[in-house]
Amino acid sequence: MPKKTSTTTARPAKTPSAAETKQAYGAPALEKGLDVLELLAGMSRGVTQSEIAQLLGRSLQEVYRVVMVLERRGFIQRRPGDDGLFLSNRLHDLSNRYPPMRRMLDIALPIMTSASVEAYQAMHIAVLDHLDIRVVAQVDSPAPLGFRLRVGTQNPAAATASGRVLIAFQRPAIKDWAFQQIERTVSQDTAKALEQRIEAIHRRGYEMIAGEGLQGITDVSFPILDSEGHAMAALTMPYLPSAKERVSFDDACRALFDAASAVTQAFDGTLPAPNFPLAPIREKRPPARPT
Repeated sequence: MPKKTSTTTARPAKTPSAAETKQAYGAPALEKGLDVLELLAGMSRGVTQSEIAQLLGRSLQEVYRVVMVLERRGFIQRRPGDDGLFLSNRLHDLSNRYPPMRRMLDIALPIMTSASVEAYQAMHIAVLDHLDIRVVAQVDSPAPLGFRLRVGTQNPAAATASGRVLIAFQRPAIKDWAFQQIERTVSQDTAKALEQRIEAIHRRGYEMIAGEGLQGITDVSFPILDSEGHAMAALTMPYLPSAKERVSFDDACRALFDAASAVTQAFDGTLPAPNFPLAPIREKRPPARPT
């Protein structure tokens, strides 16, 4: 009888997972250093090297060199006559070299410029300044005629599309404070109507209004959100129709949303997409301006 020959099926090579790939390209020494910084950031007292090793579940030998480097570079320090280690102000100093506003504008301006060309309209970014809005960036429309707000322009937040969007997406404590301040300057009915409008803005995700600042202009505004869903700024398009329309109003609104969403994503936020085309304008003007 012929001998049976055994066959061996080769197993396919295991494809490493994303987590395994990241681990393979890790930097253990850097991760130890970051562990030490994160630990000290949450401590209200100085801790010794042995305590750091114990709290991190590492050996004293693993921690020793990392602590020496961090102390030499000024990220951690000891108080005179104390062996306990503290987090220094160096991380704070480094963060202030690139303040959040400057970072946001550096990210937003190229995106806003491209969106302005795509929409064939001017756009501006505004931030909340007490109960006002302040324009901090602006790009002109590529059209021969356009409308713009100068950088530095200041207006009451409750009387602008940008301002109402900014209030709508603030933290609850700030929103409540803004409502309380507004209620001191307008009638009870006006304040209630304004609050209802701002809550509606939060639900639908944008503001749209025609003829508020200037007849013939339709302001459309979306928030720029941080990772917690709160507004850092508002991106607004004062839409000016043209007899020779190159870009439709709906397409211009989409370009504006895409720009606000792209900046939001850069700050680990998510801007929920509204239903396009945007809902028709039912109110021509919001309640009266606060005085």
